[in-house]
Amino acid sequence: MNAPDAAIGAGVVEGRYFYVWMAVAFVLVAFGGFVPTYWAPLLTQRFHAPPVVHIHGILMFSWTCFYFVQTTLVASHRTLNHRTWGLAGIALFSTIACMILVTEMAVLKLAEARGMGEAARHFAAVPLCAWPLLVGFFTLAIVNIRRPDVHKRLMTLLMIGMMTPAIARVFLTVLAPAGAAGGPPPPFVSIPPSLTADLFLLVAVVRDWRTLGRPHRVYVIGGLALLAQQMLTPLFAATSAWMGIVRAFESLAG
Repeated sequence: MNAPDAAIGAGVVEGRYFYVWMAVAFVLVAFGGFVPTYWAPLLTQRFHAPPVVHIHGILMFSWTCFYFVQTTLVASHRTLNHRTWGLAGIALFSTIACMILVTEMAVLKLAEARGMGEAARHFAAVPLCAWPLLVGFFTLAIVNIRRPDVHKRLMTLLMIGMMTPAIARVFLTVLAPAGAAGGPPPPFVSIPPSLTADLFLLVAVVRDWRTLGRPHRVYVIGGLALLAQQMLTPLFAATSAWMGIVRAFESLAG
């Protein structure tokens, strides 16, 4: 292999392993972020929630681990296996998308029973406004399965968007006032964790700049869409339009 060919080969390997390391970071954040509010209380039998919450948590963490496995398959040149398991990934993510809605319905009902219904409705804008964007990233990633440069970046954007809840648990644990009631927080508290999750996007953009000489258009367009959703959601959550939407959403549960 001559020098130019070797350089090209090295770039491919670097690109593949970059996404593996990103996947490792996602797994660590997804697990570590929930240690103080879920894993530790669960082990000490201090966490009590409807079964749907546990199912939701298992599915979400399973998806993060599945993403790591998929990136590893690509990095080890097992692309055919990656695509075969991708069918299972479609089924898993479809289940997760439905479970997010079901879980949010359960959370709203539980908050209403505890007298925190209004606060929960406002905060519900955070997961429910992110939902269509994340589903959109995944759908576009599947549509572009034969365009690896687009597919893998859309999947990266999806994973970045899914990191906010885990990071938010750390923020709430560290910054929550002593003796806080523990009810639903105001929607604007989602902004710092979201921007922290966006540091993953910054890393990916810098990597593109170094290898491509510019950020890929998927990161530019998708990143702006993600940032807009994160910043505008707290404002939308305070509107009467949102309250009408969330009440209609609640009514679906009967």
